[in-house]
Amino acid sequence: MENLIRYVPLLLNGVLVTVALALISLLFATLFGALGAAGRISRRPLASGAVLLYTTLVRGIPDLVMLLLVYFGGQRLLNNLASLLGLGPVSLSPFWAGVVAIAFIYGAYLTETFRGAYQTIPQGQVEAAQALGLRGFALHWNVTIPQLIRFALPGYANVWQVLVKSTAVVSVIGLEDLVGIANEAGKTAREPFIFYMAVLAVYLFITWISTTLFEAMERRYAAPLAHAR
Repeated sequence: MENLIRYVPLLLNGVLVTVALALISLLFATLFGALGAAGRISRRPLASGAVLLYTTLVRGIPDLVMLLLVYFGGQRLLNNLASLLGLGPVSLSPFWAGVVAIAFIYGAYLTETFRGAYQTIPQGQVEAAQALGLRGFALHWNVTIPQLIRFALPGYANVWQVLVKSTAVVSVIGLEDLVGIANEAGKTAREPFIFYMAVLAVYLFITWISTTLFEAMERRYAAPLAHAR
């Protein structure tokens, strides 16, 4: 226990790195998912087919394999581009490699989450809004997006929970996140069990906080529907 207390400052830094990695990855995954969903529901076969290929392939590749492909493949690609431009060697940091890999993976899942939520919106409400004169941005802002958020929230929360756990994989490529620091500290102190139990406690705490926040958001977006009834 004394060794664990001694490493608390380092572990807290690791927690910050893990949380930052998860949040930034979620931001980009949300962007990929929104663009992917727009492609899937579009009437253009090329766009819909390309997104379907993306979601099918990505969801079939293990997270670790995707991470290694992005880290080592991205490193090589960047250096090849730098060489063509007459620049020196370029280094891809483990953090941003993790962001790209995780966002790319979970963007595929969010694509289907957003697509399903959009298709759940009653078409009659859209037609009624159009009959009232709403078009374009006003239609989406006042009718489509609020309902899409409500229908997508449960799936979005599940993706976030899985995404948070997947950040642990990034320590494999040398990121000094919570898992990476705990692993090194456990080896140094020869007490790996204590440090991994601390990691477990932190991830459970993040899960509890996330569940509480998403449940509050779901109640907030469900309230207008309850009043309408």
